Amino acid sequence: MSAITASGLLGPVAALSGWTLVMEVWMYATCIPVYRKLQLSSGTTKSQLDAQMPTYARWKRDNYNHLFEQPTQFYAIVLALAIAGAGKEEKFNVVLAWTYVGARILHSLVQSTTNHLPTRFAVFGLSSSVLAVMTGKLAMLVL
Repeated sequence: MSAITASGLLGPVAALSGWTLVMEVWMYATCIPVYRKLQLSSGTTKSQLDAQMPTYARWKRDNYNHLFEQPTQFYAIVLALAIAGAGKEEKFNVVLAWTYVGARILHSLVQSTTNHLPTRFAVFGLSSSVLAVMTGKLAMLVL
């Protein structure tokens, strides 16, 4: 088994990818009925849609889109750490990766249910801090 396939860093990658699929299903289950009710035309712009769309549906759609923003950096960093062997501190890197995934899942749940901005910002700050540490660890490993 190669070092990459044996890496404990791949579990968090699979988990976050799986969570993204969960959010996609939740988004469609929430938004499709809303879209049908609104009877949108092909000329409806995003801003017009946002003005008509209930917040509970928009929050899920927005969160799904957010899972293709900062998490793409996470995927790149984690895969680079796995390829590089992650050095002697792989266990700590795995803990960091799972912490990031947990924070992103919590962020999704907050945004998709209450969208309480102070809580959401704090959780986003946590995930960003973890990602910064992981980026620094990768830089020290490869530079």
